[in-house]
Amino acid sequence: MENTEIMPEVQAASEVIDVQPKIDSLGRSYATGKRKNSIARVWLSAGTGKIIVNGKESNKYFTRPVLHMVINQPLVLTNKSSSMDMMITVSGGGLSGQAGAVRHGISKALTLFDPNLRASLKSEGFLTRDARIVERKKYGRAKARRRYQFSKR
Repeated sequence: MENTEIMPEVQAASEVIDVQPKIDSLGRSYATGKRKNSIARVWLSAGTGKIIVNGKESNKYFTRPVLHMVINQPLVLTNKSSSMDMMITVSGGGLSGQAGAVRHGISKALTLFDPNLRASLKSEGFLTRDARIVERKKYGRAKARRRYQFSKR
């Protein structure tokens, strides 16, 4: 008798939840990405593949090819590089951290725009925030772990 009471709960839990895209009145999805001390705000919409970062084109803002590769990883994985326009504002940290924050923000915005892409982005680790930050300096040390040179005499 107890098994029949448990079965409806199991059936309800096993049903697939239909996730709807989160798109504003202008047809955009918004997400924030973070990496080290950088924070990126990403607005993603359907378009021609134009990426604007802090008012500049992405190749003018991120001049190193490695940073372009980092930014385009989620778009290449989902085959959306030529069908999405992005307006991005990023602040804090250096260029490498900013590129990582932009990648994180683009990945999150893509999942909000099209929830079916979540599985592929999650498996590659693009939705996970990289929690590694700089270790703080300790007193009595030159840096976080570096000691001052020892002098015997």
